[in-house]
Amino acid sequence: MGSANQTGDSAFVLLGLSSDNGKQQLLFLIFLTLYLVTVGGNLLIVLAISADSHLHSPMYFFLTNLSLVDICFSSTTIPKMLANMQTGNPAISYAGCLSQVYFSCLFGGLDEFLLAVMAFDCFMAICQPLGYATAMSPWRCVLLVATCWIIAQLNSLLHTILLAQLTFCADHTIPHFFCDMTLLFALSCSDATINELMLMSVGGVVILIPLTCILGSYAHIISAILRMPSAGSKHKAFSTCGSHLAVVLLFYGAVIGVYLCPSHPGSADESSQDAVVYAVVTPLLNPFIYNLRNRDLHRALNKLFFQRMPFILLEIFQAPK
Repeated sequence: MGSANQTGDSAFVLLGLSSDNGKQQLLFLIFLTLYLVTVGGNLLIVLAISADSHLHSPMYFFLTNLSLVDICFSSTTIPKMLANMQTGNPAISYAGCLSQVYFSCLFGGLDEFLLAVMAFDCFMAICQPLGYATAMSPWRCVLLVATCWIIAQLNSLLHTILLAQLTFCADHTIPHFFCDMTLLFALSCSDATINELMLMSVGGVVILIPLTCILGSYAHIISAILRMPSAGSKHKAFSTCGSHLAVVLLFYGAVIGVYLCPSHPGSADESSQDAVVYAVVTPLLNPFIYNLRNRDLHRALNKLFFQRMPFILLEIFQAPK
């Protein structure tokens, strides 16, 4: 593959998580299982919330959007990785690589913004209960989610358009399981200084502003909880926000480890491991974290399985062919 392969006809090679061919089948089974559980778990959250009118509230509206985004986020990278493992062909086209960059930025950014919006929802519910209904009215919830989409789209477009301006050298090998921007910069024959500056400045702002909003919200939330007179009220308040806080710590810990920490020897392998956490493990664990700590959601899932699902299956099998 010569240096002429610098345009849309070029292809990249994804080395994946392991160069050991003996481990490929095991990794394929593991990640196929993780992907199916991720999609199934998040889809069940969406169906349970949609089917239960008691859960038609701002918190569950945002959770529904988060679950849908997590399905899309996982689908951006894992199916291609599984296909490469199964076929033994690690190649990904130039257009496919740009698409992975665009959608991973888009859905990763949406995760960050939705987590910030959910933290604000917790803040309003606990610290400003009298103004909650007005501040979190249905149209304002839709406006918040729409704003998250717009900002995430702009951020993703910026990085993808700048990346498309680069030319690439003969070495198209990416030591990762998907097209990561920072590794693509290293493969570029052209000057990627502007790309790196935009990633550190704009990308850093996109990460740090939602994180700052989350930390500020939880500072007020914890202060308000500690002032509550009864232990029962404190436990209920912590239960309301505990699941969200656990997801925030897991997701942001991995994102900051990948994009904001300075590189060091062996960083390619460690970057892949951190990416597995925020791109695979976090979307997988979200349904379990929220289900285990949320009695209302747990009740809705039981209702979906034992009351609604048998009738849905019966209608499917009795449908005329």
